[in-house]
Parts: sequence; C-alpha cells; structure tokens
Amino acid sequence: MTLAVPPARTGPDVARRVAGRLLALTGAPDTAAVTCAVDWSGPLDLALSGERDVQAACGLMHVHGRAAGRPTPLAVDYASTVAGVLAAQGVTAALIARTRGARPAAVRTSVAQAALLALTQYLAAATAEEDGTPEPSGADGPGAPGLVSRDGVRLELEALDAEPWIAFWRRLGAPPDAVRRGWRAFQGRFATAVSPLPPALAATVRGLPFTVLRAAADAAGASLLAVREDPAPPAGVPPWTLTPLPGGGAPRPAGPDTAPPLDGLCVVESTRRVQGPLAGHLLRLLGAEVVRVEPPGADPMRGIPPLTGDCSARFAALNAGKTVVEADLTTGSGRARVRELVRGADVFLHNWAPGKAAALRLDAGDLGRVRPSLVYAWASGWGEALGPRPPLGTDYLVQAHSGLAAALRPAGEAPAPSLMTLTDVLGGLLSAQAVLAALLERLRSGQGRRADSSLYSAAALVPRPRHRVHWGPYDRPLATGEGHLWLGPEARAHPERVARALGAPATGDPEALAARARALTAGALLPRLAAAGVSALPVCTDLAALARDPRLAPALHTGAYAAPRTPWEFA
Repeated sequence: MTLAVPPARTGPDVARRVAGRLLALTGAPDTAAVTCAVDWSGPLDLALSGERDVQAACGLMHVHGRAAGRPTPLAVDYASTVAGVLAAQGVTAALIARTRGARPAAVRTSVAQAALLALTQYLAAATAEEDGTPEPSGADGPGAPGLVSRDGVRLELEALDAEPWIAFWRRLGAPPDAVRRGWRAFQGRFATAVSPLPPALAATVRGLPFTVLRAAADAAGASLLAVREDPAPPAGVPPWTLTPLPGGGAPRPAGPDTAPPLDGLCVVESTRRVQGPLAGHLLRLLGAEVVRVEPPGADPMRGIPPLTGDCSARFAALNAGKTVVEADLTTGSGRARVRELVRGADVFLHNWAPGKAAALRLDAGDLGRVRPSLVYAWASGWGEALGPRPPLGTDYLVQAHSGLAAALRPAGEAPAPSLMTLTDVLGGLLSAQAVLAALLERLRSGQGRRADSSLYSAAALVPRPRHRVHWGPYDRPLATGEGHLWLGPEARAHPERVARALGAPATGDPEALAARARALTAGALLPRLAAAGVSALPVCTDLAALARDPRLAPALHTGAYAAPRTPWEFA
C-alpha cells in the first residue's frame, strides 16, 4: 500500500522523502498520528542550513577525505538519507508504543545528529586515544587502493583473512614484502578510512587484464568486482522484505508513557563488524533489551585498538549496554542455548554469511517453531540480488557494484568507494527499521515476521542524480594557512565576492586565489568573507576536538570515549 507523506513530516527535502518512502513501506494507515520534525542542527548550537554544512561541521568531510589527505564532501546527501531513516524509525517506534498502549504523538531528530551517528566508531577511536597518536591520514601516501587493470578496469578487492589475500597476490607474482606490508593497511581500512597500499601492488595489477585478476581472486577465495561508472542505483531493490511466519502470540504491553518505545521487548543478536551490531544498538537506544551472543572467549573485535579499559573503543561504541552470552554455535549445546534465549525473545537478529543459518539449523523456520511470534531479521550483504553464492558482502564491494562509488565523486574524478563505512552504517539503520516494521505488523496481525535487508538495499536507498555531478572550485573546502573553510552558496553563485574577500580582482586566477587563501588563517578570513557577503564555517578536521566542543554537547556523551546520544526526542 502506498501512502502520501503527511504534511507533519517536515524537514530537509531528502530526509523527508526518504522517511516518507520507508513509512509507506510499513503499510501502516495511521502514520499521520505521529508528527515528525527533522531539521538541520537539532540540539547542536550550530547555524547549519544544508547537507554540505552538516558534512563540514560534523566530521563527514574529514573522515571521507582522510584517504585523500584533505576534507572532501560526499557528492550525495548521505547525512540527510541517514536522517530520513532515523525519522522513519522514530515514527514506527512511536506507532509500536501506541499499539501497545502508550501515547507518544511526536518525534524529532536532525541531520546533524544523523551525521554524528554515522561517525560512531570513528568518534570513539579518536577520543579513546591516550598516547597522542594522530588521526589516520592518507596525506603521506595513496589512501585508497585505486587498483586499475591493464585493460583499464577499476576494481575493488576484498579478503577478510590473510590467507586469501596472500594467495591472490602470490598468484599474480607480487613482491612478497609488499604483500605483507599491504595486508595490515588493507585490513585496517574499515576502522581508519585509509589504506596506503605499497605502490608495487598497484603496479602488479596494472600489468594484468581484468579476466586474469578475477580468476586469481576466485581461485584464492577472495572477491573482486569492477567499480561501476554509472551512478544510477540498482533497480527493483526494496529497502527490506517482510515475510509472514506461521504462528503468533499476544503482544507485550507497553511500559509507562515516560518509557522508551520498545521498553519490555527483547532482542537476541548474533552479529559482527558494524552493520549488525549497529542495528542492535539502535533497537537498544529505542528501549529494547539486547542480548548479544558471542563465541567462547568473547568476540575478537573486543581487542582491536584503541582500547578503553580492556575493550576496543570502536566495539564498545556499538555494543555497550548489551547483555553478553557466550555460546559455541558449532556445537549442539551452543545452538540449544540460542534456542533457549529465543524462546523468551521478540527479535532474533544476525548478519551471518549466506547459508550459515540453514547449516546451523537456526534459520527463520527453525527458530519460528521455538518462538511462533518471533521477528527473525537477517542483515546481509547482497540479499538475493546476486544469487546463492554472491561475492563477500562487505561495504566497499557493495559501494563499487551498486553505483554508489561513482555517485560519491564528481565527474572528472575516478569512481571509487569511500573508505568511510557508508553502507555498513546505512545497512545497520535499515536493518533496525525493517525490525521495527516487522514488529508493527506483528502487533496488528499476531504473526511473526522474517525481515530481510542488506548493504545492497542500503546503497540503493541513497538518492542520487542520473549523471555524476560537476563541481566548481568552491564545491570543495577552501584551504587556508590554518584549517579549511566550507563556503556557503553565495561563493558558487557570486565567486567575485570570494575574490573581493581575498583582495584580488574579480577575474582572478583560481590558483592565485587559492594561494592568497593559504596565506591567511581561517580565523582571519572568516570576517572578510562575511563582509563580502559570503557565509562560511570551519571544517572539522579533528574528531577529538569536535567531541570537546560545548556546542555539540547536547548530542554527544563524553566519558572513556565520545559517543552520540540517542538521536530521537519523543513527546
């Protein structure tokens, strides 16, 4: 069923349209009963009036630009898309609470809070450092793999373990020392958003055609895909699919009106990396109890530095507040423990590889017999889009194949995935929203639901033009002698005003203007730009400083590490 977006769904246009689309998919006839407001700044004491303002002020340009060694905008409205999903989550959660007997009538979020949520793991790492280690940067070397075959195919390689990585490069005859040195940077790029590979590896790839490279990856157990040059999103990929499960049960009553919307509900998750843990984290922020199943001896990601106490800050940022139960799923007793947990749960969430759930006999049908009213959620890489044996379902491969890698960068630049985990974050958000939609349907039908979503469906959700955008000189941050400035729309409409602020002729050469800007500090240039009628704001290039900024305090917890506060306000 398709619903018109109610007038109460206000806010930035992209966020409003994304929220409207997702709420229409819930099929709920009463979404208008909950008003939803989305603005740019939310509780932050910052004057933000657009997507690029948010990207500049909240650190997205910084993290996306690490690989290039300079802050760089995303050429899509990514923060607004995330805000749209948050808005849909808030409304759906409020509808769940209302169906259970509570009466929330309004929800509020913002694009700035969405941007900070997208940076959760990076903020935690930047603020947990105690030894003065600088944030990662690609300024001293190639920050992204940038692999191109002899026949000109740009490609993205993935290997989750050292063995297939080594086997792939050995088949190509790459220098062993370069292979060893490259693995650490390659493995760490999900956490750091940089990957300074030894030049010898790129040279090895340049000497071979794509078909040979692809065959070597297949033989080695790695995955290799061409980077699409067409930015268009994949067609016919819904954000999620819901499938009824046989059986049902009575809904749990809501807590008091002051309780969060999912109070009293229980989620059991068996997840790793970012996508799955973030989905569980969001459901916990909405009030659910989350029980996390980890292997004996704990999830190895707990030991990835930087540490806060005895746990990885990145891991803690997505998993704090969850109850942990250890179980070896390769054993009968471990699987029995999961079934025991599910017996008292409302949701089971996993992001296992395709086929693993069936092999473990922990698929939707198996667990649905244990808990007939269960919402069974699979957060996958590709869903069913690439068949039963898809490539590894990881962020950068999905960006490459979905067209998002092309859409992120302007015409004239080579298409390449952002090394910021864009689809992992958006995939976690969509998985949480699929769970909420399934819970709402369960409340109304009495039946359990299977909720499938993927990184691929998350990439397809990001609005983008049919053709790659063209950028002018002021579509990138202006480098000064001390920091970068993001110039407002006046700079693009009236570039002569920037020249006037820099004391140059209106027809000044762009390189000469850039040199004048580098001779001034950002603080000195800001009042001159204001006097010339150009708005501007400093670009965040230090996440630790961002966390110390009192203007952002309403949106960030600061303790052992900085983490975004709950991004919704309910009333």
